[in-house]
Amino acid sequence: MRPLKKRKIAFNPKICYFKPQGVPLKILKEIQLSHDEVEALRLKYLQGFDQTVCAQKMKISQSTFQRILAKTNKKIARALIQGQAIKICP
Repeated sequence: MRPLKKRKIAFNPKICYFKPQGVPLKILKEIQLSHDEVEALRLKYLQGFDQTVCAQKMKISQSTFQRILAKTNKKIARALIQGQAIKICP
């Protein structure tokens, strides 16, 4: 496996956990999102950039950005559908 290329992250979330309301965290399964996954979401969906621009901003290839975004969307869908907690990790 190749070493990960240094990625540019311009956002540091202040909140690290999201969970279903009324369910204790200790009984929930947890999905972890890395900072580069959250940055990919921010650039694509909140800033509205296309994937090429997002990849340039993160200093990665467009195909790497697309893989990160697809993986992240799947994780979030799983957490929402299965009622799991989402933890944003450094």
